[in-house]
Amino acid sequence: MSHRICTGLPRRRLGKLIAELAGAWTAAQESRLRDRRGCGRQRAADAGPSRDLVFTDRVIATLVILRFQLPHAALALFYGVDRSTITRAVHEIRPLLAQRGFAVPSKNGLRLRTLADVFAYAAAEGVHLRIDGTEVQVRRPRANRPGRRAFVSGKKKQNTIKPTVISDGGGRLLWSGAARPGRMHDVTALCSEGIEDLLRAYPQVRAEVDSGYQGLARDFPGQVSAPPKKPPKDAAPEIAGYEQCRKAQSSQRICVEHAIAEPKQWRPLQRCIGRREYFEETMHASTALVSDRWAER
Repeated sequence: MSHRICTGLPRRRLGKLIAELAGAWTAAQESRLRDRRGCGRQRAADAGPSRDLVFTDRVIATLVILRFQLPHAALALFYGVDRSTITRAVHEIRPLLAQRGFAVPSKNGLRLRTLADVFAYAAAEGVHLRIDGTEVQVRRPRANRPGRRAFVSGKKKQNTIKPTVISDGGGRLLWSGAARPGRMHDVTALCSEGIEDLLRAYPQVRAEVDSGYQGLARDFPGQVSAPPKKPPKDAAPEIAGYEQCRKAQSSQRICVEHAIAEPKQWRPLQRCIGRREYFEETMHASTALVSDRWAER
């Protein structure tokens, strides 16, 4: 199961990831056991019964589920353990993967965890940002639940969640977040994450966006570039100039589409059949692993 086809990571990088997560996982386990006992450890470490699934296998099982969205019972059969053991392992490892943040090219040890981190990095390094949204189909909420219609996308005509992706000029993934219900507009989803305040705080940061963010480009014309508005049908002389400007702007921001496409090789980011409340954690865990690959190029 540790093969690259199963985990999506070469074994060398997989070994580094396991070593990176081991300390945080051990600390979390010790804290949980101390809370349950109500006192310090009474016996030496590993003095009790052995685990059915060691830490390395827990990481590998979580990566396989993140990549292929396999049922937990199927993976439990491969490992010869109960389904609940796999579920517990995923709930232990997935938050650790999601908390890692996004790796930065040529900056070893630097990871971007919030939108504010992205803007601070772009201002310090002179990075021209590319911003775009994408949609992932999710399970339909149960009937008679409040907010049920909020997930129905007018574009996809499906129940979706809409995350926002930011990349640099080379199409390298820098951040993925602001996951909002699919009915919410692209600009509203990003503004709810505080991008307007960040644009005011970092006036030197520039960004390319598509037509879904024209309101943001209108409010910040010197920082955010969007395609021009389409002229009316009877304005034939303006059509040629509009097409030229639109294509030039599109060629500048098209690299963010590559940053969107690569994480969608992971099955849950194509169509998530798990619980919607775990989608954002799953997205952060998967996209952070993709950013590691970009940072090494």
